[in-house]
Amino acid sequence: MLIFNQLSDLRLWRKELAKQGKSLAFVPTMGNLHEGHIKLVEEAHKYADVVITSIFVNPMQFGQNEDLDAYPRTFEADCDKLKAADNHAVFYPKATDVYPNGLDAQTYVEVPDTEHTLCAEATQRPGHFRGVSTVVAKLFNLVQPDVAVFGEKDFQQLRLIKTMVSDLNMPIDIIGVATVREETGLAKSSRNGYLTTEQKLIAPALNQALNLIKNALLDGSSDIAGLQNLATEFINEAGLKTDYVLIRDAKTMEPVTENNNDIVILGAAYLGKARLIDNLCFQR
Repeated sequence: MLIFNQLSDLRLWRKELAKQGKSLAFVPTMGNLHEGHIKLVEEAHKYADVVITSIFVNPMQFGQNEDLDAYPRTFEADCDKLKAADNHAVFYPKATDVYPNGLDAQTYVEVPDTEHTLCAEATQRPGHFRGVSTVVAKLFNLVQPDVAVFGEKDFQQLRLIKTMVSDLNMPIDIIGVATVREETGLAKSSRNGYLTTEQKLIAPALNQALNLIKNALLDGSSDIAGLQNLATEFINEAGLKTDYVLIRDAKTMEPVTENNNDIVILGAAYLGKARLIDNLCFQR
């Protein structure tokens, strides 16, 4: 497996792939890889001849008092997992490579926030999605993939990236992959590593609360506010601290009415040092 630290080496390799007529699939990550990430790599093999994964903890998407410095860096273990998944190459840049002029002097890519920043609004995380769109746009320019693969666990991020690629006419196919879960229903996440053994027992309450809403909607309930409040209470009583629970139209992200058939339920909650997110997308 190739490891690229220098952009010049990456670009030479990418040009050689193009000469050989080989297609390239890209899996952007922040490292600390788990089964969910590896599933993305496995899916990427279905769409291209060659698969490259990036490992970069993006400082731009972390807000004040968030866990940038504490975010786990496990590069050697990550590489072992990627090799086992037949990943072909890793792009492992430094922050100074991605942001050579520093964050304050960086050109930003900002997707209109009307559809995408429910998470940022609910959690008071200004600039989070701007940081995501900027770094993904930069990584796309650096790697120049034909296909890029993302998990559906972060529903809003996936929508954001699809919109950005469409609006900026990027010649990249964006593939979403279903959330990988523990047997308890807890969505796999790098931040699950922050959970204690006791906390892991109550963390599935977030997913359980979203399923309560789903079942109620499928049974004909139309009390959107009531269901959101019910789920919030369920999460809090389990021992988590609800950040938000929202029921939205999966296509437009507008509030749900009786006429909406494509539904997404979005939830986030704090548990100890971890901020957990999850979503359920379905038709009624």
